[in-house]
Amino acid sequence: MALHHLGDPLELDYVLKEMPGDVERVQAMIAAALQERGYSSDAMFAIRLCLEEALVNAFRHGNQFQAGLTVRLWGTISPNEVRVEVEDQGEGFDPGGVPDPTADENLEIPSGRGIMLMRAYMSEVEYLGPGNHVRMVFRREPK
Repeated sequence: MALHHLGDPLELDYVLKEMPGDVERVQAMIAAALQERGYSSDAMFAIRLCLEEALVNAFRHGNQFQAGLTVRLWGTISPNEVRVEVEDQGEGFDPGGVPDPTADENLEIPSGRGIMLMRAYMSEVEYLGPGNHVRMVFRREPK
């Protein structure tokens, strides 16, 4: 994949069929695009972590690792903003129904940590449709 000029937005549109192979390949391409556009190592870490959480959740919880089901990722990477959307073919879920992982009674339960991390690192996180589609936006701090 040839990377675009630094000022050009990079259009993303991938259909992922397997984990971890497709997830790792997409992550590597996105990391290269972020680096080319001058994103800091902290920003790259945050975006990669959130993207990995969204993709792994889509395969694991959304598609329940069912053969033949895919995960779609699309969006843009520009010098000042990253917009990504991830959609699985599962039934979806109610993000409001996920227990708060920081509550004392939930500290031993792994559920909900990915959503919490995505909301902490991204500028915007929104679940669409029946909960099988997440839109995330990361905005760079002005220099």
